[in-house]
Amino acid sequence: MFEAPDSEYLVPYDGSFSVAAHETTAGDTSRKANKTALKSSVKQLDDLQQRLFASDRHSILLVFQAMDAAGKDSTIRAVMRGINPAGCQVFNFKRPSKLEIDHDFLWRTSKRLPERGRIGIFNRSQYEEVLVVRVHPSILEHQRLPYPIDLDAVWNERIESIRDQELHLARNGTVILKFWLNVSKDEQRRRFLARLDQPEKNWKFEQGDLVERGFWDNYMDAYQEALNATSKPWAPWYAIPADDKSFMRACVADIIAGALSSLDLKYPGPPADLVDRIDEIKRELG
Repeated sequence: MFEAPDSEYLVPYDGSFSVAAHETTAGDTSRKANKTALKSSVKQLDDLQQRLFASDRHSILLVFQAMDAAGKDSTIRAVMRGINPAGCQVFNFKRPSKLEIDHDFLWRTSKRLPERGRIGIFNRSQYEEVLVVRVHPSILEHQRLPYPIDLDAVWNERIESIRDQELHLARNGTVILKFWLNVSKDEQRRRFLARLDQPEKNWKFEQGDLVERGFWDNYMDAYQEALNATSKPWAPWYAIPADDKSFMRACVADIIAGALSSLDLKYPGPPADLVDRIDEIKRELG
């Protein structure tokens, strides 16, 4: 079974991760160096994605979680820019629909899981149910749950369900990489102001973003507990410093490329009946 490549940003498996102790800024790498590193990783990913598709043994699931304005959309766009779109699929998960609420909380993401040979990307995910719902537990009242809500148990139960599903997927060939883009509160403020100052970015700003910003500490507590409980060798979390977007993108791309490289993906050989007839077929084709 797949085990995650090591990284200084890997959330440890022993439950010792602390949000407060984790930096939102990285080293002194330059923007130019980060762009060069990203370009190199994207080129590598292009080759690896083709091998992944041809071998048809594994699927890749990339999960992105973050506070608003951390850069999820732009990171997905930058890292996947060189990938064949036929082998990649991206899904955004926002407020659940009535149909989704009529199913268990894993249903809407489960039906979007990537098939073998493809890369699936979740922009937000099932983890919203132990993040935003935990910060706003009144949401549970609208989910029509079959049993009385026990706030002392529901989060642990949901985390257990997520862990069980991830282990099942890993056992069946899905490589799971989860990225928490760790932006600071000050940097989020600057990016919100930029959205207001630049008319072409006004559409990105929502009044609700300010409301959620007021629950920052609650979100950090929820992230810390969720990451500690669900970072496993077969489904690791990486807490990526997100104040510098160019570094964040290069770091994410490098981790994904390293994970795919560890799979030793190979193009399948031709079937035996073709090998025996290659010269004959060449003659027929002139």
